[in-house]
Amino acid sequence: MSDKVTRAYQFGFEVERRDAGDGDRAVGRITGKPIVFERRTNLGPFDEIISAGALDETDLRDVALLVNHNTDMVPLARSRNNNENSTMQLTVVEDGMEMRADLDIERNATAAETYSAVDRGDIDGMSFMFTIDGDEWEDLESDHPTRRITRIGKVFETSLVTWPAYQQTSVETAARDRAALESARAALESARAEAEAEARATKRAEILEMLNF
Repeated sequence: MSDKVTRAYQFGFEVERRDAGDGDRAVGRITGKPIVFERRTNLGPFDEIISAGALDETDLRDVALLVNHNTDMVPLARSRNNNENSTMQLTVVEDGMEMRADLDIERNATAAETYSAVDRGDIDGMSFMFTIDGDEWEDLESDHPTRRITRIGKVFETSLVTWPAYQQTSVETAARDRAALESARAALESARAEAEAEARATKRAEILEMLNF
């Protein structure tokens, strides 16, 4: 299986306080967009674009909603088979994937704190953890090529994130993103190595074909 990677985007959220239906507890509803199509994102070593259609065959059977990719925390919400009884709903739309989650802000202190942070705008970005099953590279010979993700294999979780961008000016934030940048560099090096190997194989085949004459 492909390595798990994360991508982050900055968006505004819609927040709504509503009754759960049975009148005995309050639910905070948040909506956002963890994945966008056809948007160029600078990951440092290269630009990346997620193609429209990349989610057509993606495994979305079990996706958790977390904060800052903290997989040790109790999920704020969860989509199981994306059914109507799930506390999080995921919808693939023309320009990406939308998320709607109902947070138990009355009985879950973390959910209440997170809902408040989103409502105030202190948290205004989303990210997701996924695997890549298909990609294409452009301008690999340049200093800053472009990677187009054509197929996402599985989405493991979506996160509400404090710092949604990889490129930051502060040292502290840059340290937080170091693992993501190292992963991006490794992906670029692997793609260039494959391209070089393919070019050598093509050249060898051309030479052998000439010698046969």
